[in-house]
Amino acid sequence: MKATFDGTMIHTGPDGLSLYDQGGYGRPEESGLGLSPEEALYLLQRGKLEPEGFDFDSLLMRFADTHNFLRSFIVYRDIRERGYAVQTGPHDFRVFRRGQRPGKGTTQYLIRVLSERDPIVFSALIREVGTAENMRKNYVLAVVDDEEELTYYDIRFHRPKPREVTPLGKGIVATPIGASAMVTGESGSALETQWFGTRLDPNRLLLSPPEVLFLLDQEIIGFSGGSVDRDQYNRSALAADSELNEKLIVYSALRTLGYTPRTGYKFGHHFRVYTESNSHSEMLVHAIPEGSEIAISTISRSVRMAHSVKKKMLFACVQSEGIVYIEFARMKL
Repeated sequence: MKATFDGTMIHTGPDGLSLYDQGGYGRPEESGLGLSPEEALYLLQRGKLEPEGFDFDSLLMRFADTHNFLRSFIVYRDIRERGYAVQTGPHDFRVFRRGQRPGKGTTQYLIRVLSERDPIVFSALIREVGTAENMRKNYVLAVVDDEEELTYYDIRFHRPKPREVTPLGKGIVATPIGASAMVTGESGSALETQWFGTRLDPNRLLLSPPEVLFLLDQEIIGFSGGSVDRDQYNRSALAADSELNEKLIVYSALRTLGYTPRTGYKFGHHFRVYTESNSHSEMLVHAIPEGSEIAISTISRSVRMAHSVKKKMLFACVQSEGIVYIEFARMKL
């Protein structure tokens, strides 16, 4: 099929409309069909298009300097070869439900294309996931590595459902010990039943900084002797852990939901979180401040770790209006 290039898009004559009708390629125009560079290159590679003055290599080179074009073409081709109709926009691509096409179908995925070295800018990600959710579409990241292999990630907001919380008594006496605190006797046992603290010995329970600050804020514990108040302890603990503010906000929110957050250090994250029982943690949660950027390669390692231990991977974005939990999961289209 003959076609011409106007410097931006490829255009066919009226006979090109069959490509739209049968396969959902391009967008109908007055005189035929307008094709994006990715569509034209794919059709040219499959022998269905003959752009005037171009073969596959020369057309590829014509667009090679366009930002992200080669990665976009690789993603476009992969999606097409999986049996989906796909068009550009409103993100990088919108993908129709399998067996459906433009004009007679529904978009299922909104896809953003990244390289393995691109950062995830969480403020932008939250906006795009919100847009996809409002449109009732699935938001997907298509990451192209340096060997041109593809990994797809399903990204969605996670909205935790609260559990019933068993109240604890107030006024338990704790002794600050460096960045931790210690509770002794029956009081320690009462806290331990709610999965607070770690045993130093049968009579002594050690509390981590987020546990200490949460329990102080709930007036469940208070420091003995009055030598240290909440603000003094917080300053001391913050000096030892620059991420403590975000960790405390997320820890407190999870506890208020009735969940049990414990350290996720051995998994490389802030918390492992027990949501249904205290026998198996279902989530890994990492607290991040507003405006954070994290390399997609770092997130890839996090998701792989979470999947290997059968947990969800959540990033808890601490914003002025509250916490936004974003779940990352590998997927197959």
